[in-house]
Amino acid sequence: MSFHTCFTPSRAGLTLLVGLSALLSAAAGSNPLTPAFNQPIAFAKVTKADVQQATATVITGTKSSLTAIYNVAAGKRTFANTMVALDNLGDAIDRVAGPISILFNASPDSTIRNQSQKSLAQISKYGNELALDEKLYRAVKDYSKTKEAQALTGPRRKFLTETIEDYERNGFALTPDKRQQLQTLNNKIGDLTIAFGANIARDQSFLLVSEADLKGLPEDFKKSRTKAGDAYRITLDGPTYGTFMKYAESEAMRKQLYVLYNNRAADSNLDVLKQILIERQKKAQLLGYKTYAAYQTSSRMARNPETVWAFENKLVDRVKQKSRQDLEELLVVKRAYLKDPNVKLLAPWETSFYSNILMKDKYQLDAEKVKEYFEVNHVIDGLFQTTQQLFGLKFNEVQDPSVWHKEARMFEVQREGKLIGRFYLDLFPRDNKYTHAACFGVESGKATPKGYQLPTAVLLCNFNAPTPGKPALMSHGQVVTFFHEFGHVMHNLVTTAELSGQSGTSVKRDFVEAPSQILENWAWNYEALKTFARHYQTAEVLPKDLYDKMWAARNVGSGLAASQQILYGTLDMTLHDKFDPNGPETTTEVLKKLQNQITPFAYLDGTNMQASFGHLTGYGAGYYGYMWSKVYAEDMFSVFEKNGVMDQKTGLRYRDMILAKGGTDDEYQLVKAFLGREPNQEAFFKSLGL
Repeated sequence: MSFHTCFTPSRAGLTLLVGLSALLSAAAGSNPLTPAFNQPIAFAKVTKADVQQATATVITGTKSSLTAIYNVAAGKRTFANTMVALDNLGDAIDRVAGPISILFNASPDSTIRNQSQKSLAQISKYGNELALDEKLYRAVKDYSKTKEAQALTGPRRKFLTETIEDYERNGFALTPDKRQQLQTLNNKIGDLTIAFGANIARDQSFLLVSEADLKGLPEDFKKSRTKAGDAYRITLDGPTYGTFMKYAESEAMRKQLYVLYNNRAADSNLDVLKQILIERQKKAQLLGYKTYAAYQTSSRMARNPETVWAFENKLVDRVKQKSRQDLEELLVVKRAYLKDPNVKLLAPWETSFYSNILMKDKYQLDAEKVKEYFEVNHVIDGLFQTTQQLFGLKFNEVQDPSVWHKEARMFEVQREGKLIGRFYLDLFPRDNKYTHAACFGVESGKATPKGYQLPTAVLLCNFNAPTPGKPALMSHGQVVTFFHEFGHVMHNLVTTAELSGQSGTSVKRDFVEAPSQILENWAWNYEALKTFARHYQTAEVLPKDLYDKMWAARNVGSGLAASQQILYGTLDMTLHDKFDPNGPETTTEVLKKLQNQITPFAYLDGTNMQASFGHLTGYGAGYYGYMWSKVYAEDMFSVFEKNGVMDQKTGLRYRDMILAKGGTDDEYQLVKAFLGREPNQEAFFKSLGL
């Protein structure tokens, strides 16, 4: 989640890096956001003024570097003074934007958060200017005509080609006045995107329920609620919402919470979303694309919207039968529970509740019992053991690190005794913090004259927090999420790319989830699980028979879950490919039609889940990438299944052939080389139980 998004011309000559670093380091004496080379960021010391100063300094500093790129004499252009210089430029911006985005998403100090939001908007606008800087484009174009450029091969060739393609996709086929229009549109889109996210984070809606309404909920859930008089406050963060929907016996309260949850930020974001879609459509058409989806997919593995539609439609057909079976299985439970054999319908606020009963009764699986084997520190140990073993790494926790909140922890990563990167964990929910689980790239790996720049990543999550007298226990679903997000951390940290624009997760957006999705498999594997899944009181290892029940239940509801993912992907593609935001139809009407068509659950009037569907901004016309990349993830995991899931030889091959490469080679070719054959979808459908 680095600013690869705002600075599209992949990246920014050994000659200039020194100047840029010196400039940022000059501020380093006083500014914790711009530390000396490969020193950690002193997050705890950051003030509002530091955020302002780091932003101003990086913009000023990169402007002087720009002049140096412009001024290379005709005939004197080299990869170093033009392409590496460009990569350095983007990297310098990312190294300031990265930590500021952590403060925006996780700082408990509202003055720092507000300033961070303003700074990110400033940096985003500046990135838009750079993406449309004609002199920069000319410099790259001039370099591309040199003998040296024409003789380039491998990652450098790819970097040059993609930089030019990105520029041309960004409007260099346009006249100067149209480019000005494009910049205005990009700035508007940037501001609207930040507002969309801020509105979701700002929504502090909650439901007040009585003691009676909490019937069915675990005792520690009740204890951890704040109260208003006799009523309990049920907030909309992931763990709270998920637990309430799973256990609350009161259907009326579950429905109320569902409505509230699916209307987060609706009062402000329906208008913001409509405006984003209008501006994106204008942008695509200005650039000569029929739709924003056509523009977005042109630089992805899929190449065009037709390929995505064919992919989504094939999924719908394959998944329909399984989701009908899943629904029928839940209806049987509901009929028994209500003692009414005539029940024909199931509502979306009932699925979690009846799934839980199904798990207990048919599969003898009690999620609360399962949680007792996943104390958060044991899970961290297991995740670390697994990834250290597979990828030949060693993690060391840094004591008393300088962090944005006392709960955040910092780790150093070593390979063969050498420090290769750092990561931070911030695991529990709190007010005004990012509400999902995500990996944020804070600093990219990159070759520099001073040595290799250490990549840094941050995991912001919202797992169950410890409660009085009980440690933090994770649901197995949260364990899977933790492994998933840590896959992104590994992708960021084991990179060996020369350029930051090709480092770590700088891959095509519809492949970026594959290295995280593959890691989920270890959270499902008994060989891996028995190394860390131990009862928090007795230290008993997760019993094999309990694991067998979890495995038997793994694909319970997989059709319903897949149809939900297909709905998200199709909603995103429809809004960006088959919807006129200026027409009479609303985004809510689109949602209603698609939900009724794709999922077995009728849309509930008065809900607007699209208002808090943050991926519509981050992944505009790209959410299909979750399922698309899962095809590659499952296919690659089949190699581990064959060779042994803890087989280090396979782990190191995967580390070096996929993770370390980042965006230095074509993603399809990387996967094909690792597999030793053409990729296929068999393992993917098998993973869904189809």
